[in-house]
Amino acid sequence: MSSASAMLSLPGRWTCPSDRPHEHSSEELTARDPRLHAFRADLADVRLRGEVTADRFVAGRPVRISVAVADIRKAPRTDAGVNTQFLYGDDVLVFETAQGWSWVQGERDGYVGYVEQAALSERTGTPTHLVSVPRTFLYPGPDLRLPVSGRLSMGSALTVAGMAETRGTHYAILPSGEAVIASHLRPVGDHASDYVSVAERFVETPYLWGGVSGFGLDCSGLVQLSLRMAGKDALRDSDMQAATLGEPLDPGPDFSGLRRGDLVFWKGHVAIMTDGQNMIHANGHTMTVARESLADAVTRISYLYGGPTGFRRI
Repeated sequence: MSSASAMLSLPGRWTCPSDRPHEHSSEELTARDPRLHAFRADLADVRLRGEVTADRFVAGRPVRISVAVADIRKAPRTDAGVNTQFLYGDDVLVFETAQGWSWVQGERDGYVGYVEQAALSERTGTPTHLVSVPRTFLYPGPDLRLPVSGRLSMGSALTVAGMAETRGTHYAILPSGEAVIASHLRPVGDHASDYVSVAERFVETPYLWGGVSGFGLDCSGLVQLSLRMAGKDALRDSDMQAATLGEPLDPGPDFSGLRRGDLVFWKGHVAIMTDGQNMIHANGHTMTVARESLADAVTRISYLYGGPTGFRRI
């Protein structure tokens, strides 16, 4: 059975992709949730045979994301909502391709949705490095004076084929011949020691519904990407994270039991504590990744949505 590897608001609305009619236990997330398992009435992942009903079952074809950021949509059309994003170098399985769209599942976090076929390519090589800065540039060769040929987010997976130096700047060379600043990369498996410090690097990054990249993040996307860079897998949406990350925590009536790295959940929202009193979150109130005191956030959010629904310690 397929499963994910283990993935505020303006008045009147929530601003995280988990603002959907899903209320699941951790068991249900791994057994029933169509966000994490590829099944429809007409087609399903062959690994789900015997567990779901479908007209036919197919094995997923392995491919890789070949664009900087690929929107994963609810339906195969450009006006369909974006549920999440996959990054350059992410491995995915394709179950169906029709009229320029592919129905896929990400191998890293298990998320299922539709992506434009043009965002996919065959897998070649094994990624050796991840982009470790919020954003970086691709150049057509090892020279920062050349016109930029692309842009990549933190978390993008690259295969480094060689190194070069030009005027004292070191570059990693990709199989395509393109170059990226070597100091902007980290070898696969070389993890950040503190995921909160990773999250803090994204302060003032724009808020983006469904965003998981340095170009735009939502609340659970910030948590997922930051944890990934620290070597910890996380499911994608905040309700998934509230059911599966770390252990439940009772911080006491005055929240005095919280510490750096703890997660605070509201209905449809998640924030990361930076110390015992303050937090960081991608939110629709500032439309950025921003710092805020927990007390201020509780007061502001509770007016319409009530208080925190849970706390987790990773």
